Amino acid sequence: MTTQVLTGQEIAAAELDGWTLLLSFGQGGLETRIHTESFTHGLRLVESIGQAAEALGHHAELDLRPFQVDVRLASRDSGGVTETDVMLARQVSDIVAAAGAELECGSLTRIELGLDTPAYDKIAPFWAAVLDSEHVIGTEDWGDVGDPRAGLPMIWFQTTDARSTQRVWHPHLWVDPAQVRPRIDAALAAGGALVSDQGAPSAWVLSDPDGNHLYLCTWQPGDSSLCDSDYRPGGTNWTDRS
Repeated sequence: MTTQVLTGQEIAAAELDGWTLLLSFGQGGLETRIHTESFTHGLRLVESIGQAAEALGHHAELDLRPFQVDVRLASRDSGGVTETDVMLARQVSDIVAAAGAELECGSLTRIELGLDTPAYDKIAPFWAAVLDSEHVIGTEDWGDVGDPRAGLPMIWFQTTDARSTQRVWHPHLWVDPAQVRPRIDAALAAGGALVSDQGAPSAWVLSDPDGNHLYLCTWQPGDSSLCDSDYRPGGTNWTDRS
């Protein structure tokens, strides 16, 4: 079993029903949501999943709620999803099935915040300080602010013309690829507009009726500069760039 980070296509080829690949704090992770009958039911599942992870010498990020358990699997040291995570995901699916629970990924999302600025190096320290987060500077003219505890959305900076006086926030919403069309249809029905699909199937730009933009992003390859995603074949990931 290798520690090499798998691409989105390799993960998709594993055919993990009920699981999706989402980015969080710049790294890809396998995620699923388990629907349970009660808090106690979920607690038993958490214990079983924890035991399975320990047996593999691995770990799992678990969020226990009264009627659901969210699971995220990633190999932080490697910088993304590895074969170990795929193996653990299969075991989790078996545990859930044996317990009579259900898992799905359609309701899962991850959000990042993009901020237009002519000089991210000047403002990033402020955001890192006020959010009690870390400012990570890359080698290819980029800088992000992220919470190492993964409790807050990551902030990434998009360079704009220094002459511009406008500073714009634009949320980046990471979803399972199957959720893109329903989300776009719902947004249009609610009065929004599709601004651009030139980055598809990696990114779409939507606008609310006031003109505020939201970037809808997936792991799929494309013009991912819209979502600042390098989680694609031949690309890098957030850890590699630091």
